[in-house]
Amino acid sequence: FTTYVSLILDATGFLHFVYLVQIVFASFTGNAVESNEPPRNIWRNLVFWSQILFSCFLLAYFCAMSLEALYYGQTTMWPGVPETASVMITCLLMIFVGLLEGMQIALFAVVNLHSDETDKHKWAAKSCELTFSGSNLEAFLIGRQVLVTLSMFILARIMTCDVHMELGEPTIFGVSDNLQQFFNTGMPGAVITSLIGSLSWRIIASSFPVAFLDLRLDYWIIKLCLIVELSGICQSTWVLAVVQKKIMGYELDEVYIGTPDDREADKICIENKIGELKIETQCLSSEEDEKRCLENEDEKKFIEMEYMRQPQSHHSRIEILA
Repeated sequence: FTTYVSLILDATGFLHFVYLVQIVFASFTGNAVESNEPPRNIWRNLVFWSQILFSCFLLAYFCAMSLEALYYGQTTMWPGVPETASVMITCLLMIFVGLLEGMQIALFAVVNLHSDETDKHKWAAKSCELTFSGSNLEAFLIGRQVLVTLSMFILARIMTCDVHMELGEPTIFGVSDNLQQFFNTGMPGAVITSLIGSLSWRIIASSFPVAFLDLRLDYWIIKLCLIVELSGICQSTWVLAVVQKKIMGYELDEVYIGTPDDREADKICIENKIGELKIETQCLSSEEDEKRCLENEDEKKFIEMEYMRQPQSHHSRIEILA
């Protein structure tokens, strides 16, 4: 259900700004964006870029409206805080939350990669070594969520409009009272934080997880998250996680897909088996061996299909090959 809701929300174009960020980031880094989506034709390209323009316009309008409300004292920001300081705090918190959001995506993307793929990058390797030691991954997720929630609370105070039309206060940019009441719900701030402080960083991290983790700042943020978890502020999370695990019967990923070394060994074994079948097939040339040749082709296709299926454990796949 949530997948369909997400697809519908994406189809509206409200959040297409993140795709522009992904394209720009890919062009600067020189890395192609990997996608399973088929190439877009002229019509789909037109719709795609129209949605990006619409999302950029919406984001720019909401940013201008939030700044207007902030400098006219029409937000829920605490009294006495200078407007310029509020803007600087907003920018810093956006970057901080973005890093926290992107690190979660990047870490889950590299968790099942072989260590050789991260060892080439110094800070990515250090971050992975720290996070995947013992129960640090779970501790990082707890501390990360505490920091994200706290940051979002402050951002909401800064960016939520608070215009009292009943007291004669003018609406922002002269919009209607009904529209201003909708803006007072905090929706513009939610769109801004979602696009700039969350989704843009997430989509970059999902496309380039190792490069995203190869930042020195990421390593120290992970340590900060571990310190926050160590404070015990959310220690009850561990108890709730154990209860949920017992009820749902969750197992570690290694039970379902094996370790990275197991999967690499399986891949090599399958490639060797297919290579042997190819050699055997090439040696069969007489008419009386055509039947055996077809059998080899069928067996090769079967092995390839087994490899492309939902990954099983290491031992079950070796039994298939045996």
